[in-house]
Amino acid sequence: MMWQDFVFLVGSMTSVMFLYPTLRDKASRVPRATSIPSMLIGGVYSLTFFTLGMHFSAFGSFAACTMWSLIALFRNPEDESLAAGLPFGHRIKQLLGGTPQPHASGDDDVDAAPNSD
Repeated sequence: MMWQDFVFLVGSMTSVMFLYPTLRDKASRVPRATSIPSMLIGGVYSLTFFTLGMHFSAFGSFAACTMWSLIALFRNPEDESLAAGLPFGHRIKQLLGGTPQPHASGDDDVDAAPNSD
């Protein structure tokens, strides 16, 4: 057992901890151009660590890969989620907080700095 295995595990689990609020926030939007490459990198790292015998690191990287996968599925900027095609996608989306509700205050047409023309 290498001490480096635990260092990578702690780093990956810290990443998962920081990604969790993004997954829970109904209004958060992460472009797939960010989430999918991060998911793929986590998957490759997980496989690499596993083949090196660093099973704790592999688990941590797999957990980060899973978080990025869920973010790609449920927190993309498009209205239609990738999860819509999954058998239980609607239920998973409901558990994660559903879809964001539009802002109802009517202030959407107000500029932060109105023109003085």
